[in-house]
Amino acid sequence: MWARIYALIIKEFLAVLRDAASRTVLIGPPLIQLMVFGYAASFDLNHIPYAVYNQDSGYAARQLLARFSGSPNFQQVATIRNDAQIAPLINDKDALLVLHVGQHFTRDLLTQKPARLQIIIDGRDSNTAALALNDVSGILLNFNQQWAAAHSQRGPPAQLVMRAWFNPNLRSRWFIVPGIVALLTLVVTLLVTGLSVAREREMGTFDQLLVTPMRPLEILIGKAVPGFVIGGLEGGFIALMAVLWFQVPFVGSVAALALGMFFFLLAAIGIGLMISSLAVTQQQGLLGVFLFLVPAIILSGFATPIANMPEAVQLLTYINPMRYFLIIVRGVFLEGSTIPMLWSQYAPLALIGLASMSAAAWLFRHRMA
Repeated sequence: MWARIYALIIKEFLAVLRDAASRTVLIGPPLIQLMVFGYAASFDLNHIPYAVYNQDSGYAARQLLARFSGSPNFQQVATIRNDAQIAPLINDKDALLVLHVGQHFTRDLLTQKPARLQIIIDGRDSNTAALALNDVSGILLNFNQQWAAAHSQRGPPAQLVMRAWFNPNLRSRWFIVPGIVALLTLVVTLLVTGLSVAREREMGTFDQLLVTPMRPLEILIGKAVPGFVIGGLEGGFIALMAVLWFQVPFVGSVAALALGMFFFLLAAIGIGLMISSLAVTQQQGLLGVFLFLVPAIILSGFATPIANMPEAVQLLTYINPMRYFLIIVRGVFLEGSTIPMLWSQYAPLALIGLASMSAAAWLFRHRMA
């Protein structure tokens, strides 16, 4: 059995590597997209959930915070009573930022001393954080203008002090490039597996494969392994490029990233084999791949935060494997996540992988029959 599977795996690798078009697809587009997305991609902000940590009972603090609660761009999600409540809100992404008003904010303003407003912000999505800070600065500027006019004060009465977690300098590349690891791994894996069976049918070798002693399960494994190898090598290469070329910090566990990539490849290969089993020609297989690929990218949180999507659309993201792998890869790169911290992402990703591989096996046997 294993000798037959090994022979089929070698045949699949040779079929991919001997075809000039396949080699071009595997090497050229990933490198081009890596450079384009790494330098040019950007995002927009539509929703700013924030928490309030107010240690000042004075009226100036209430006036300032009222401007945030009255702004259509901000939505208060929590009120904090002590320092220990800040980290869970930011780490779990319940709040994008925390407004911290110190004890002497009103007193400093009335005595015409610089009063500080501290902003603790989630820096994992650097573009969103930068846009949120612009909105905060706009509200604070308007507050300063009215306070200075009413109290004849020169200079900015209130000063903004910003602290970004996970990405202190708010570099957008630190957020975008790790996401490209998931994006390009999915693209390459789907292309390799989504065309494998369709290529056999179009070239007329599928019937020859059926008359061999190999069972359907053996053929399925032989079709899946090259996708695992090529997808894993592509993902590992892009992750190395992210660290060595783009200087993105890698503070988590290599094992956590490898386990997440294994489950992600399992899901992607299952989906690719499902598409390939249904397709009669390579053109149909290619169309099927892109029919799945575009919604998968849009609904993953790569370009648009999932929290900003309509609730009905958010439900669709739960069956998208890229949603979970994006959280894993960004968590490993920027947050220092380990395997125990990511079980909530591994479990649904593994279920999607098992379901897609089971469906691919059923379709494969059905089409063979």
